[in-house]
Amino acid sequence: MLDTDQLNKSQNKPSTNLSERELQVIELVATGMTNQEISVQLEISKRTVDNHISNILNKTSTDNRVALVRWALQWGKVCIDEVNCCLIGDRHISLNSDHNGSLGGSLGNSLSVGEGLQSV
Repeated sequence: MLDTDQLNKSQNKPSTNLSERELQVIELVATGMTNQEISVQLEISKRTVDNHISNILNKTSTDNRVALVRWALQWGKVCIDEVNCCLIGDRHISLNSDHNGSLGGSLGNSLSVGEGLQSV
Protein backbone atom coordinates (compact mmCIF):
# COMPACT_ATOMS: atom_id res chain seq x y z
CA MET A 1 0.00 0.00 0.00
CA LEU A 2 1.36 3.43 -0.99
CA ASP A 3 1.65 6.12 1.66
CA THR A 4 0.81 9.77 0.85
CA ASP A 5 4.43 10.73 0.11
CA GLN A 6 4.85 7.87 -2.34
CA LEU A 7 1.53 8.69 -4.02
CA ASN A 8 2.46 12.38 -4.42
CA LYS A 9 5.88 11.43 -5.77
CA SER A 10 4.42 8.99 -8.27
CA GLN A 11 2.06 11.69 -9.59
CA ASN A 12 4.79 14.40 -9.57
CA LYS A 13 2.44 16.88 -7.94
CA PRO A 14 3.80 20.41 -7.63
CA SER A 15 5.58 21.08 -4.38
CA THR A 16 4.28 23.90 -2.27
CA ASN A 17 7.73 24.08 -0.72
CA LEU A 18 9.55 25.67 -3.67
CA SER A 19 11.18 28.91 -2.61
CA GLU A 20 11.07 32.09 -4.68
CA ARG A 21 14.75 31.55 -5.57
CA GLU A 22 14.02 27.97 -6.68
CA LEU A 23 11.22 29.28 -8.92
CA GLN A 24 13.68 31.79 -10.40
CA VAL A 25 16.14 28.97 -11.09
CA ILE A 26 13.40 26.91 -12.78
CA GLU A 27 12.56 29.89 -15.00
CA LEU A 28 16.20 30.20 -16.06
CA VAL A 29 16.63 26.44 -16.59
CA ALA A 30 13.59 26.55 -18.87
CA THR A 31 15.29 29.22 -21.02
CA GLY A 32 18.15 26.78 -21.63
CA MET A 33 20.74 28.44 -19.40
CA THR A 34 23.58 26.40 -17.90
CA ASN A 35 24.27 26.41 -14.18
CA GLN A 36 27.22 28.74 -14.80
CA GLU A 37 25.01 31.18 -16.77
CA ILE A 38 22.37 31.04 -14.02
CA SER A 39 25.01 31.80 -11.40
CA VAL A 40 26.13 34.90 -13.31
CA GLN A 41 22.53 36.07 -13.86
CA LEU A 42 21.54 35.62 -10.21
CA GLU A 43 24.92 36.76 -8.88
CA ILE A 44 25.44 33.60 -6.83
CA SER A 45 28.09 30.88 -7.02
CA LYS A 46 27.77 27.98 -9.44
CA ARG A 47 27.90 25.65 -6.43
CA THR A 48 24.82 27.39 -4.99
CA VAL A 49 23.03 26.92 -8.32
CA ASP A 50 24.05 23.24 -8.30
CA ASN A 51 22.52 22.93 -4.82
CA HIS A 52 19.32 24.70 -5.91
CA ILE A 53 18.99 22.39 -8.92
CA SER A 54 19.54 19.32 -6.75
CA ASN A 55 16.92 20.49 -4.24
CA ILE A 56 14.45 21.34 -7.02
CA LEU A 57 14.87 17.94 -8.70
CA ASN A 58 14.31 16.29 -5.33
CA LYS A 59 11.21 18.35 -4.48
CA THR A 60 9.66 17.84 -7.92
CA SER A 61 10.60 14.14 -8.15
CA THR A 62 12.29 14.74 -11.49
CA ASP A 63 15.55 13.14 -12.60
CA ASN A 64 17.04 15.76 -14.94
CA ARG A 65 16.63 19.22 -16.43
CA VAL A 66 14.41 18.05 -19.29
CA ALA A 67 12.04 16.32 -16.89
CA LEU A 68 12.10 19.43 -14.68
CA VAL A 69 11.09 21.70 -17.57
CA ARG A 70 8.32 19.25 -18.55
CA TRP A 71 7.16 19.27 -14.90
CA ALA A 72 7.24 23.09 -14.79
CA LEU A 73 5.18 23.31 -17.99
CA GLN A 74 2.70 20.69 -16.78
CA TRP A 75 2.11 22.46 -13.47
CA GLY A 76 2.03 26.00 -14.87
CA LYS A 77 5.33 27.19 -13.41
CA VAL A 78 6.58 28.46 -16.81
CA CYS A 79 5.15 29.03 -20.27
CA ILE A 80 6.81 28.96 -23.67
CA ASP A 81 5.83 31.17 -26.63
CA GLU A 82 2.56 32.26 -24.97
CA VAL A 83 1.33 28.64 -25.06
CA ASN A 84 1.37 27.67 -21.40
CA CYS A 85 1.19 31.06 -19.69
CA CYS A 86 1.11 31.17 -15.96
CA LEU A 87 1.73 33.10 -12.77
CA ILE A 88 4.73 32.63 -10.52
CA GLY A 89 4.07 34.67 -7.46
CA ASP A 90 2.45 37.82 -8.84
CA ARG A 91 4.43 37.81 -12.11
CA HIS A 92 3.25 36.57 -15.48
CA ILE A 93 6.06 34.54 -17.04
CA SER A 94 6.41 33.89 -20.76
CA LEU A 95 9.47 32.09 -22.11
CA ASN A 96 10.42 32.45 -25.77
CA SER A 97 12.19 29.54 -27.41
CA ASP A 98 14.89 31.72 -29.02
CA HIS A 99 17.21 31.82 -25.97
CA ASN A 100 20.35 33.77 -26.75
CA GLY A 101 22.06 33.47 -23.39
CA SER A 102 21.76 37.08 -22.30
CA LEU A 103 19.17 38.10 -19.81
CA GLY A 104 18.81 41.66 -18.67
CA GLY A 105 16.29 44.35 -17.87
CA SER A 106 13.08 42.67 -16.78
CA LEU A 107 14.66 39.23 -17.05
CA GLY A 108 15.72 39.73 -20.65
CA ASN A 109 15.22 38.82 -24.25
CA SER A 110 14.21 35.21 -23.65
CA LEU A 111 11.92 35.85 -20.74
CA SER A 112 9.11 38.38 -20.81
CA VAL A 113 7.55 39.37 -17.55
CA GLY A 114 4.28 41.25 -17.13
CA GLU A 115 1.07 41.32 -15.16
CA GLY A 116 -1.93 39.07 -15.61
CA LEU A 117 -2.85 35.46 -16.23
CA GLN A 118 -3.70 33.92 -19.55
CA SER A 119 -5.68 30.72 -19.76
CA VAL A 120 -3.75 27.50 -20.19
